[in-house]
Amino acid sequence: MTAAILSGAETGRRPAIAPTGTAVLDVVIPVYNEETDLEPGIRRLHAYLVEQFPYPFRITVADNASTDGTLRVAERLSREFEDVEVRHLEEKGRGRALRAVWSTSDAPVLAYMDVDLSTDLAALGPLVAPLLSGHSDLAIGSRLARGARVVRGPKREFISRCYNLILRGTLAARFSDAQCGFKAIRADVAERLLPHIQDTGWFFDTELLVLAQKAGLRIHEVPVDWVDDPDSSVNIVATATADLKGIARLTKATLTGRIPISGLREQLGRAPIQVQAPGVAPSLVRQLVRFAAVGVASTVAYLVLFLLLRTFTGAQVANFVALLVTAIGNTALNRRLTFGIRGKEGAGLHQFQGLIVFGLGLALTSGALALLHTMTAPGLPLETTVLVLANLTATVLRFLLLRGWVFRSSRRRPATEMES
Repeated sequence: MTAAILSGAETGRRPAIAPTGTAVLDVVIPVYNEETDLEPGIRRLHAYLVEQFPYPFRITVADNASTDGTLRVAERLSREFEDVEVRHLEEKGRGRALRAVWSTSDAPVLAYMDVDLSTDLAALGPLVAPLLSGHSDLAIGSRLARGARVVRGPKREFISRCYNLILRGTLAARFSDAQCGFKAIRADVAERLLPHIQDTGWFFDTELLVLAQKAGLRIHEVPVDWVDDPDSSVNIVATATADLKGIARLTKATLTGRIPISGLREQLGRAPIQVQAPGVAPSLVRQLVRFAAVGVASTVAYLVLFLLLRTFTGAQVANFVALLVTAIGNTALNRRLTFGIRGKEGAGLHQFQGLIVFGLGLALTSGALALLHTMTAPGLPLETTVLVLANLTATVLRFLLLRGWVFRSSRRRPATEMES
């Protein structure tokens, strides 16, 4: 059987390529005292891969210091099947087993699954295909994603959902199911991430995914059909306690910089999309967030200037000067941060157009002040309140004009040209 080269479409990642005869996929089965389930599980997995997986593969049984007949069963299976191998470790730990095998495997795509094969094997193809093509960096089976079908008791369902909610709240996790025993990773990515993963047990999965997310890697999720194994030997309380300790440790490590997230992002993160089609606007949400941040800073600066100037000059003069100064800074910041335009080319025109936008904002705020003074003799607090409301209206108008007029033509140039 020969390995094919699967090409990805402009992903920024090379496809997973293996020389002829070398395993493209290495599926690790970590086991501890599983002499009963090991043989039927390996036979079922091997038969599936032979029939359904079109490239060379390997199944690696990682024995975690078993004290029963697990190792003997694994060695017998390896003698029967040439593409089944055995690794024996003297210490327990699923994370330790995965690190040991993944660190030395020559396959470009590495996977693992639980020995009980709770996950329907039909999901294996969709799990590894994005990694083989270079489209994604990691892939996980998810029991909580839309489309998944799960059979398990309410206790485990509740614990699983609570755990993933905790991850979202503490570590800002965007993946839906951290602990499903059905995952795959590109070998080049594993090589970079594994040295920074400390856990050797069940929290290994979570730590791997959090680091991958923070490094800017693409995590592919596959909704799975999953049936709970009622004979599972996992100690739920002990595992939950260890996971909570792991969350605390990982949170501290990322906040203190012990784990070099920025370095990992530089090494592994996907580069921003550089090509922009004519007439297709960049992300509106991202622009709004950045424009709002610039707007808050500009408004604070405007109010400070207005209040300082208002102590020795009239309201209209103070409003004009404060608005002019902050408008110039606002245009410059939005040009660079909100609309991603760098370099000096066109900066003068943008500032001129920005001053026209400033004039409209001045007319709006000055008109509000003039109307207020015709109606009453306001004090400074009322003046300030009216100006804040008028500025909010002017801010909406400013964003629409900056996006649709001032920086519209610049957005149409290729990003590489704007970066020069």
